[in-house]
Amino acid sequence: MTNPAIPPSPTREEYARDYAAALAANGDETIFDRPEPIGLFVEWLEQAKAHEPNDANAMALSTVDADGAPDSRMVLLKDVDGRGFTFYSNRESAKGVELEATPRAALLFHWKSLRRQVRVRGAVEPVTAEEADAYFASRARESRIGAWASDQSRPLAGRAALEAAVAREAARFEGQDVPRPERWTGWRVTPQAIEFWRDRPFRLHDRLLFTRDGDGWRRTRLQP
Repeated sequence: MTNPAIPPSPTREEYARDYAAALAANGDETIFDRPEPIGLFVEWLEQAKAHEPNDANAMALSTVDADGAPDSRMVLLKDVDGRGFTFYSNRESAKGVELEATPRAALLFHWKSLRRQVRVRGAVEPVTAEEADAYFASRARESRIGAWASDQSRPLAGRAALEAAVAREAARFEGQDVPRPERWTGWRVTPQAIEFWRDRPFRLHDRLLFTRDGDGWRRTRLQP
């Protein structure tokens, strides 16, 4: 039997009561006429920023480890354009090591307030040093110091050890700019496939898949 902690499937009455906003947001058929996915993604992200309580740019990043086992974590999208989807982290972290060995990834955006999601799959490449420098310089000073203090993904004796490392780096850079550590960089996922999903009643959802086709995109509507 289903665990009682897991909500049951909605009834017809619950759909009518609870899905009104989603029905209003997700009934526009013109999305299936879009010629390319990046503009549609940016439009959905802007709408999510107006509705999500925090971090509308949060995305699940999935990689594979040395044994081929999938590995997922939440990161923040920091740029998107025709080249792809960009995020930043420590190259010595688990994700950095895995991307170095297997430079392919999947992304998942889930905007619960709008009952929408976007899936992205593609090859991954590091951003340029200039791009990494520019974004690092835009971060809060405390975040830049933290990038020096944290040996990301490595064992930690306790919170006090991390705070001591932060204090040490803060003292080292006192009165001066905090440069980017060489191990801190960014990656860009160049999409080969982008799928848009939106909730419709009774699990009859809308799905629109864009697949890279030369310099353009092939558009396919999928069964729910």
